[in-house]
Amino acid sequence: MDCNTQNAKIAAITEKTLVVGIDIGSETHYARAFDWRGYEFTRKPFIFNNNKEGFEAFLTWIEE
Repeated sequence: MDCNTQNAKIAAITEKTLVVGIDIGSETHYARAFDWRGYEFTRKPFIFNNNKEGFEAFLTWIEE
């Protein structure tokens, strides 16, 4: 990655930024969320299934 591009992405992170990482699996996904300082919101990952209900639950979790 270009250093200038990486620095621009880092500079774009604000106090309102939510950083979400998702481990994608064929049936089950695991998500973790961090604030702009790198503090994790929960101690355990959010686990959701690879179906409509799972993604709706994930969206609800993100919006909380």
